Amino acid sequence: MVGNQRQGWAILATMSVLFIAGVVICYWAEAAGNPLVHALGVDGANMEGKESRFGIAASALFAVITTAASCGAVNAMHDSFTALGGLVPMLNMQLGEVIVGGVGAGFYGIVMFIVITVFVAGLMVGRTPEYLGKKIEAKEVKMAMLAILALPLVMLVFTAIAVVLPSAVASMANGGPHGFSEVLYAYTSAAANNGSAFGGLSGNTPWYNITLGISMWVGRFFVIIPALAIAGSLATKKTVPASAGTFPTDGPLFVGLLVGVILIVVGLTFFPALAIGPIVEHLAAINGQTF
Repeated sequence: MVGNQRQGWAILATMSVLFIAGVVICYWAEAAGNPLVHALGVDGANMEGKESRFGIAASALFAVITTAASCGAVNAMHDSFTALGGLVPMLNMQLGEVIVGGVGAGFYGIVMFIVITVFVAGLMVGRTPEYLGKKIEAKEVKMAMLAILALPLVMLVFTAIAVVLPSAVASMANGGPHGFSEVLYAYTSAAANNGSAFGGLSGNTPWYNITLGISMWVGRFFVIIPALAIAGSLATKKTVPASAGTFPTDGPLFVGLLVGVILIVVGLTFFPALAIGPIVEHLAAINGQTF
């Protein structure tokens, strides 16, 4: 659309790095199996919640694909994945589904991170950040941050309330960190426009129906509106010719920086929640602890 295919290849490369990493980690976690089951003298991969015709590889691949895009379809029960195996699809959605994304709405998610990345790059080289010949200024950065922060706002706040609200806690099929993960996954899926779920959570209650609906509303419009604002702002700006000081956004350096910004921004935002959910569940399983 802008007459520069190299820009598209750079974005596709970024998506591919995140996607391949997710598939490898999810497959490894499921193929490694459940430490609690191994402690009973039963070796093998984690086949709970999976169809034998698909097995580990196709189930892990499908789980990553369906959460990298706004699909929501499943061929295995995500709630039955190992702790780290279930973390991957959850994290895919928490990234803002920047890996491919949904039909008609998948591209602008990663564009928000591109705006932040070129802003960071501009700070490092001491120049006004530019992207596709357009200067990225305070308005664009503010709108991008509003879009990026809208998702964790509802994902984390509603999860925090739900895990202490007695009527919401009653919907959790599991205690401990996995029960927390069920709730976090529900709000993550709703806000990220996905639809998959950790099936152990009974979400058909007034609390979850209302709050998940609010999450869907915020997750859509609080991202779409800032994205449109950025598009409108950039459309009115004149194209600035590239110079010797322009940071190139079509090479491996930019791909690496973009991947780093995505992981750091999302990691700093969600790591505390993931630490008391799937991460501590994994560590507890290694030590033979159940809940």
